Amino acid sequence: MKIVSLVLKYFPARAEQVKAGVEAVAGAAVAHDDGAGRMIVVVEDGEGYAVSDSIIQVHQVADIMSVTLAYEYSDEALEEV
Repeated sequence: MKIVSLVLKYFPARAEQVKAGVEAVAGAAVAHDDGAGRMIVVVEDGEGYAVSDSIIQVHQVADIMSVTLAYEYSDEALEEV
C-alpha cells in the first residue's frame, strides 16, 4: 500500500473544475479545500494503477498552478519481512 498527500495551489475561481478533475484521477480524493486556492489531496494506489501515475495525472488537471508532495507512506518494506 502506498499513500501520499499533495498540496495544490489553483485559481480560486476554478475550484469546482479543479475538484472534479482531481477526483476523476484514479485513487485521488480531495481531503480539504480552503476555497482560497489551496487544496489537500490524498492519493492511494490500487489495482491496475500506481500512485506515481495518479500524481502525474493530478499535475495535468487544468487550472492547477503547483503540486507539492507533503506526505508519503509505503508499507512495501513491511510486506517483505
